[in-house]
Amino acid sequence: MSVTTRLLRLLTIFLFATLTFSAMAIDRDFPASTLRGKLIVTDYPNVTINGNALRLSPGSRIWNTQQLTQTPNSLGSDTYVVNYTLNVQGDIDRVWILTSDEVGQKVDAQRNSLKR
Repeated sequence: MSVTTRLLRLLTIFLFATLTFSAMAIDRDFPASTLRGKLIVTDYPNVTINGNALRLSPGSRIWNTQQLTQTPNSLGSDTYVVNYTLNVQGDIDRVWILTSDEVGQKVDAQRNSLKR
């Protein structure tokens, strides 16, 4: 087998492996206390969820649809369907921007009863 044939085979295997991994959906696991709402960042740290004025807690985290963290100012003033949790002070401490598939699922089905 020639070097060129080996390289082509390796490249083909790598390409198929890459396509397979990128097609795999991320199955996110949300805490038992997760709530659902429509989020708008109004004036950081102030936000509205379903029309109610709330605040992002210091150190809050926002995950986008690719499960990467995002800063609140990068969201602009768009409306996002999100899952979120509240801390003991009633501030939002974790936010997950949902994919269209996740939006189609009920939040009760997404909650993991083992996580808080």
